[in-house]
Amino acid sequence: MSRKKESKREDRPIRYIGMMLPAMPSLLFRLTGTFLRLKRDAKKAGKIFRKELIRHGFDKKTATELTETYLEGSNLTKLMLNSF
Repeated sequence: MSRKKESKREDRPIRYIGMMLPAMPSLLFRLTGTFLRLKRDAKKAGKIFRKELIRHGFDKKTATELTETYLEGSNLTKLMLNSF
């Protein structure tokens, strides 16, 4: 293999990183918006879930515990930390 081909292969990761860096701020901004929207929607769903459990005869303590369990699935921070 020629030296030119070897140097091009070595430069590829650096080139890809260089192309990705300018896109990072906008990507982070969009992901933050999506994350906050998910948290807001999960909180709303939790309130509705708790209210429905109480309406169907569960006591407040049990409804709160079940709601916390229900909301664990939407906690992205916890999910991300457990995956690493």
